[in-house]
Amino acid sequence: MNNEFYNQGLLKAQQKDYAGAIEEFSLALKADPYFAEAYLQRGLAYYDSGAILAAVSDYTEVIKLNPEIVEAYYCRALARLALKNLPGAQEDVEQAIRLNINYAAAHSLRGTVRRKQGYIQDAIASFKKAAELYLQQKDKENCRLCLEKIKQLQPAEKPTIQQKTAPIASIKSVNEYFTQLLDKAEKGDTTEAIADLNWILQADPQDAQAYCCRGVVRCKMGNYREAIADFNQALQLNFPDAAVYRNRGKARSFLGDHQGAIADFHQAIQMQPEDILAYVARGNTYRAMGNYLGAIQDYNKALQINPNDAQAYYNRALAYTFLEEMQNAIEDYRKAASIFCEQQDWENYQQTQDSLKQIQTSVPEYKKQKSNLLRQKLLRLVGGHWEIAQRLIQQKKDNYLGMSEEWYMQKVIDDLESDRRR
Repeated sequence: MNNEFYNQGLLKAQQKDYAGAIEEFSLALKADPYFAEAYLQRGLAYYDSGAILAAVSDYTEVIKLNPEIVEAYYCRALARLALKNLPGAQEDVEQAIRLNINYAAAHSLRGTVRRKQGYIQDAIASFKKAAELYLQQKDKENCRLCLEKIKQLQPAEKPTIQQKTAPIASIKSVNEYFTQLLDKAEKGDTTEAIADLNWILQADPQDAQAYCCRGVVRCKMGNYREAIADFNQALQLNFPDAAVYRNRGKARSFLGDHQGAIADFHQAIQMQPEDILAYVARGNTYRAMGNYLGAIQDYNKALQINPNDAQAYYNRALAYTFLEEMQNAIEDYRKAASIFCEQQDWENYQQTQDSLKQIQTSVPEYKKQKSNLLRQKLLRLVGGHWEIAQRLIQQKKDNYLGMSEEWYMQKVIDDLESDRRR
């Protein structure tokens, strides 16, 4: 007879007739006071009807009768959590996990409890473990819910200084969880970042943001072909973000596909005309192609948008060096170093200082060589009579004050060559 009451209780609970279910379970327990499962089910009915304390009492009876029933600890943890008894809830959920290490719901509940206690990293670890277990059980929905909880718990990161390779801010549309993974990769932990992204894509192979993020990390690892495959997949999944084209352009440039890279940068800039990173990246590719003037134009555009972009100054200095405009290069290196110093980006600051020292060392010799070449050319134009050259130079000095010696020689040369062409 007690089984009949019990079965009727289950039926009424399914129909959400919790009062009727409680009555049936009570009759079953009256017939058999040691019926642990009836206490458990009545506890669930009490919980669903809002009688939390009565539910806790029934779950406690279950544990007294059989301390190995995992569900009793889990359910009592839920009830204690509802009563804001966090220590009690944690004690119960820990016991549930000890009894069944693969109890996904218990790990998820533990994450909730630890979050409420303020232990965020511990909570994230629990939600991650729960998501992994749900994934193994092919419970995609609960896995996604755990991922969302992880994303919500990730702290908002202060934007980091731009680096020459895939900066954290390169994907502006991803949520904080993906930003955290990029931060992890930026700090050198690319292996763990890739493992996390592989795990996410196993849970949801249609997550375009994850493909884009993994592509950025693979670029940092130097796996440019794999990165391009990820960016292509993100685009196929209708994630036409400017960052996808920009980062794919970087990968193509590293592989020597400069024209393809330029096409991607054009697309990124068309989608986001104020994207400084795209201008700098396109400038770097132009520079690699030997188009130094085109590179400088892009760096100029980046600096119009943000006059304090240290990377733009640094890269423009490199372009000026190739054009042998050493003074411009020195000024840009100094500006970049100053900004890196203010940002406390000591690695880039030191690199810029090293470049600056190198170019400052070479400038006197370069100027000397240039001056000698101008002197020789001028001597040829005046038939080897240096006194004539000196008189012409002095005339220019009288007409144009404050210019360099090389400038006056070049001016005399230009005028003499112009006269000969007439």
